Order: sequence, then structure tokens, then C-alpha cells
Amino acid sequence: MKLKTSFVCQQCGYESPSWMGKCPSCASWNSLIETVREIPSSKSSREAGSRSARQISKPQKLSDVKHIEKNRLKSGYEEFDRVVGGGIVPGSVTLLAGDPGIGKSTLILHVLAKIGGLYVSGEESAEQVKLRAKRLGIDGENISILAETNVESILHILSSNYELGITNQEKEDGSRVEPGMTKVSLVIIDSIQTLSSGELDGMAGSVGQIRHSAELLIAAAKSKGIPMIIIGHVTKEGAIAGPKVLEHMVDTVLYLEGERFANARILRTLKNRFGAVEEVGIFEMGEKGLVEVTNPSALFLQDRVTNVPGSVVTVIMEGTRPMLVEIQALVVPSQLAIPRRVGSGVDYNRLQLLVAILQKRLNVPLGTFDIFVNVSGGIKIGEPSADLAVAMAILSSFKNKPVNAQTAVFGELGLLGEVRSIGAEDRRIREAKRLGFTTVISPKTTRNLKQAVDILE
Repeated sequence: MKLKTSFVCQQCGYESPSWMGKCPSCASWNSLIETVREIPSSKSSREAGSRSARQISKPQKLSDVKHIEKNRLKSGYEEFDRVVGGGIVPGSVTLLAGDPGIGKSTLILHVLAKIGGLYVSGEESAEQVKLRAKRLGIDGENISILAETNVESILHILSSNYELGITNQEKEDGSRVEPGMTKVSLVIIDSIQTLSSGELDGMAGSVGQIRHSAELLIAAAKSKGIPMIIIGHVTKEGAIAGPKVLEHMVDTVLYLEGERFANARILRTLKNRFGAVEEVGIFEMGEKGLVEVTNPSALFLQDRVTNVPGSVVTVIMEGTRPMLVEIQALVVPSQLAIPRRVGSGVDYNRLQLLVAILQKRLNVPLGTFDIFVNVSGGIKIGEPSADLAVAMAILSSFKNKPVNAQTAVFGELGLLGEVRSIGAEDRRIREAKRLGFTTVISPKTTRNLKQAVDILE
């Protein structure tokens, strides 16, 4: 083996044979750190190639491949199992990311308490994890705790005969794995940014350390058939910290989002090799941790105040389920030369567009008014189906006329003021009527913005 020295950018992973003050890839200053790597010699490469040629796997019929659905681990939380595709697949590696304090470790500790396994903590001591588990009402009988940041030590534990917790997983013949057998049901890594390997230079959290640590952990999970969930940090822009290749290496990427001081939490799938990516899980943060929500619409409408100008209920789709949320708008005379447009939970550029449509198509003089729009419950709307509801909320606040409390509004607005069709209209209408909304303004009932206003008045 030969040693090779290169300089790796800690922001984007760019590799250079020599040091440079500025990374030519991402333009970051002083981000190239010297990293030592082992390069196999030509002889060892030939020997490895011959060994791999002798050990090459044989092809098999696709019909003979064992189905993974029956072997999935159930977490006991329907919302979590829905997001990961029906349960955790043995040997799969999942990356869970989210803002600090959003509840990542809390969610995973709940899941681990149901399944059992090993919790590797690189951020907290075993005593701190115990205190958190006690607060959440988790006794931890089937949880083993390991406070370690060295990857080689973690791999040694995984490969040893140490009993790592009681599993509820079934064997291939359908029988249960009895307590006392060496079988790890689930491994939690909290978090990947705290791990480091003695084979590389550089501090924990660097691009090289994250990538190398992830490679070793993923290889161990695949070879031993152990499902693993890795917790990752996010940058101030909201992206998952570390090299982008980390997201490509894992099987599933989950993102836990929500306002830190609000109760609602939404678990989204950004990537899933074993299921659909449009599913979401809804949780509520309480005194005992995260509780799954079976009726999200009731959660987001529980504090709604009726018969107040500027409040409109809309129906959005989160995954395959319709949810009702409240859009709030406030229109007040501006004291500034350039009026403010502030949106919380809605896209700023989309808000500017809707204000322009109201000014042009309905001749509403909004040029001297500050406009504030908020989606209650801390949820973020990323689809255009809420366009009509946002426009109606702004108009209701401007005219100081409340919208009927039993009216739900949804539809996409075009630049010409037309109301355009959206997906799953029938399911949205059924959900609104199920919750007692007698009037539904949608692309099926109105063709343009003016007609929608006439219906409301």
C-alpha cells in the first residue's frame, strides 16, 4: 500500500494535489485540508482483482429473489412506517436530517424503544441519553447505549459477540429471534458529524471524515443485514451538511421539519429505494415526546378563530393525504416608500405574483399597503393549490369582510386570473366535506378569480 497526500475542500469535497487558498469549485476560502489516503499498489490491485474475479456473485432469476416486504421491521408508529415505505428494511441505511432542536433524536429514541437495538451517541453521554429517555417515559430495557465517536470502535462492537438488545424480528422460517441471541435489530448513529476515523487526518465533521465514516458504516450494515439510521446535521441554508455524495450512498433520506416553537412536525421523504417519496408523517410534540397524529386537519385547525377578516381555509396535499390548513392575511397601510410583502409558510415570490394578479385583474389598489401572509400551525406550503386561498385571504383583509367559516378554497391562479385545475380535486373536496365545510370553491366551481370573489360575496 502507498500513502497519498491530497487536499480536500471541507465544503464541497473538491480534491487537489496541492494546497490552494480558495477552492476553485465552491469559491470557499481556507477550506482545503490535507488528507492522507492509502493507494493500493499495482501488484495488490491485480491480486485484489483476481480475488474479486474468483468471488464474483452468480446471477439468479429475479423471480427467485426473496421479497423484502415480509421482513420489514415495524416501528409501532404508523406515521413513521408510512414514510419509510411500510417498515424498515433489514440492511438498509437511512439518513435523518432536520434543524437543531426539531426532535430528530426524540423521534429515533421512540422508534428504537419499540424495535430494540444499539444507540451510538457521539453528542451526548450515556447519562444524558438516560435522562432524555426517562423524560420520554422509555425504560430502555431493549436499548443498548454506546457513547463513542471512533468509527473503528463502533465497527468492532458490531462485529463482536456482544448482545446488543432484544429484537422482535422474524427469521426466514417465520420463527422469532429469542432474547440472548446475538442479533442486532437496529443501530442508531447520532450523529455522523461527530464520528471520525483513525485512518484519516482531519477533524470530525470534515468532508473526508464524514464520507469515510459513512462508507465504513454502510458496508457493515449491508454485510451483516443490520438496518441503520444515521442522524445528520443541516446547514444554515437548510441543506444536509457534509458532502452531497452522502445522500447518494444511503438508501433513504428523511427530513423532519416544522417550527421549533410550534407543536406540529412533518417527516418527509427526499429519497427512498424501498417505497414512494411522496408520503409524509405528521407528529405533534408534547411533554412525552412526539405523538403521531391521525387527523392532521384537526391539529392545524384547532386554534382557528372564525368570522374574522383575512382567514381562509384551504386544502393541500401532503403525500397522498389531503389536509386542511388556515391561511391568514393582514393588509395594513404602509408607512414605507416600498411596501412590505412578508410570507410565513408560503413562497415569497409566489406571494408577490398573487398580489400583482389581484392588482391587475381586480383593480385592487394594494400598492400602498403592507401585506403579511401566514400559514397557521407552522406548516410550509410548496404547491400552487393554495393560490386562490391566499388571494381570497388578502382580499378579505383588504375589504375587512370575513369569509364564511364553513367555506374551503383551493385552486391554482394563472397570470390571466384564471383558476387552473390541480391534482386530487375529488379527494380534497371529500376531506373538506367530511370535516363539515358546506361550501367548497375549487376549479370545478369557478373559472376565474372574479367568479370566486362573487361566490364569496
